[in-house]
Amino acid sequence: MSEQFDIVVFGATSFVGKIVCQYLRDTYPSGAIRWAVAARSQSKLDALAKDVAIESIPQILADADDQVSIDALVARTKVVISTVGPYALYGEPMVKACANSGTDYVDLTGEPQWIHAMIEKYQEVAQQSGARIINCCGFDSIPSDLGVYFLQQHAKERFGQTCNVVKTRVKAMKGGASGGTVASLINVVKQAAKDPALRKLLANPYALCPEGHNFSAYQTNLAHAKYEEETGSWIAPFVMASINTRIVHRSNALFDAEYGERFLYDEAMMTGRSMKGGMMGWTVTVMLSGLMIGAAIPPTRWLLENTVLPKPGEGPSEEEQRNGFFDYRIFGTTKDNQKITVKVTGDRDPGYGSTAKMLSEAAISLALDDAMQAVPGGFLTPAVAYGNTLIERLTSKAGLTFDVLN
Repeated sequence: MSEQFDIVVFGATSFVGKIVCQYLRDTYPSGAIRWAVAARSQSKLDALAKDVAIESIPQILADADDQVSIDALVARTKVVISTVGPYALYGEPMVKACANSGTDYVDLTGEPQWIHAMIEKYQEVAQQSGARIINCCGFDSIPSDLGVYFLQQHAKERFGQTCNVVKTRVKAMKGGASGGTVASLINVVKQAAKDPALRKLLANPYALCPEGHNFSAYQTNLAHAKYEEETGSWIAPFVMASINTRIVHRSNALFDAEYGERFLYDEAMMTGRSMKGGMMGWTVTVMLSGLMIGAAIPPTRWLLENTVLPKPGEGPSEEEQRNGFFDYRIFGTTKDNQKITVKVTGDRDPGYGSTAKMLSEAAISLALDDAMQAVPGGFLTPAVAYGNTLIERLTSKAGLTFDVLN
């Protein structure tokens, strides 16, 4: 089959979709890739074309509520970038179409319950069709998943074995939240508040691992601020840990437990060594707990959505995106107590500026990189699907760094 496009950006008029379009325009000049933009509103597509100066880029009308239009879109491209969330509300038609047709797919979801449901429904279909379905190709969870992969490759070279204990710590981060991300988070909390089975799923660190995995090691889940001797810093809960840890454990399962059957992994934010760092850690703890509790209760959820939190389509300005960054430190320890530390950084606002670049390069790699042609179909993680292929793209094109510190 000869597709018309290498990539279609579905949800191009969303907050992140627009940034993706700007990145593709600036990084891949005319002719470098064949791409198109898609959304459900012609007027919004026309406004996007004018605002981003992509009048020459083809436009496709497609609506997540219209499976026929989604199927028609998928038939025209090698890869779909989907930024249409919350994915639990709007994401399934595109995954279904891609799985059925053998079209590759990337997104930036952080919704583990939705990923779990999609794997159950479409894993066998995607394997048979050859569709590579790769969720979490943004700030959640590429820095974590590829960062751990990078650490483990160097541990094998240095020690002849992988690390069975790994800790990812956010040393520094600057960025804002968009309304779309907030809407996804609120939707997860809203669903979990009324569904005990979903709460059980969300609490399971191995929820995204394939059936038959043998993992049973107890995984720590930081609930409040504490001082950590190993890093010499106060640490606090990290909001992305709930999805990142699940993706890393799925990678380990798909790698046939290369990291170890009793592999331990957790994530947290570093807030500083001093008393001020401790106060910051407890502030983060209280704010995050308050958000989760408030989102679970209808009256306070309404108040948060309508008076405090950004609305869909809103997010950090271009200047805020340029001035943003993230700095991860990942600490690994082998069974015989040999240690290695790596650093992963990004040069833009993590959730949007950097996410748009990561998401774009993940799609372009599927469409164009020869190394990707041998990767089989199914629901894959970034580490399992791409490995060093995407690390090389991200460091050469997208402003990320992966370095061994010691």
